[in-house]
Amino acid sequence: MKVLLINGSPHAKGCTYTALSEAEGQLQNNGIQTEIFHIGNEPVRGCTDCRACRGKGHCAFDDVVNVCIDKMIEADGVVIGAPVYFSGIPGALKCTLDRTFYDAKRLFANKPAAALVSCRRGGAGNVYDQLHKYFGISSMPIMTSQYWNSVHGDAPEEVIADREGMQTVRAMADNMAWILKSIEAGREAGIQPPVKEERIRTNFYKPEKS
Repeated sequence: MKVLLINGSPHAKGCTYTALSEAEGQLQNNGIQTEIFHIGNEPVRGCTDCRACRGKGHCAFDDVVNVCIDKMIEADGVVIGAPVYFSGIPGALKCTLDRTFYDAKRLFANKPAAALVSCRRGGAGNVYDQLHKYFGISSMPIMTSQYWNSVHGDAPEEVIADREGMQTVRAMADNMAWILKSIEAGREAGIQPPVKEERIRTNFYKPEKS
């Protein structure tokens, strides 16, 4: 079993990475393989709604997004870490996730997922909710903890000093490991994921009758 931890911060070794590393260590303590994937600090173009990806599972623009999609498909569970930028996720991360989930979200169904937020002071709740929207539209079980998954600090050493936040991260990782092992045990016992109905799409506009 493997969990992919996505570092959505422009900083490869900053506060978000510090929190993800705490989760990684606890997952490894539970016998789970891990990988931290940094999306980088280069510009990422946004989704253009070209719909060329439909049914293909990969974006028409071949960049870090398709790397992210492949890694998420390979993983059994996902943790997405993000700093707070003006009470939201960073632009490059949003562009990455919008394009990653546009068509490929169907390939992530039933993979446990967790949001992990780092902030100096405020806005963590908004980013936590924003990340959950991607999981909630993709049939991905959301991993919780003893508090909302967030840490506080303006530098890695301050994040480490946030003892409650780091404990919250470890508890989330323990829950992730437990769910992954439970899913594996269920498969071995013959329990299969639910069969999905064909997707119903409803538009709310109704043309006027002539």
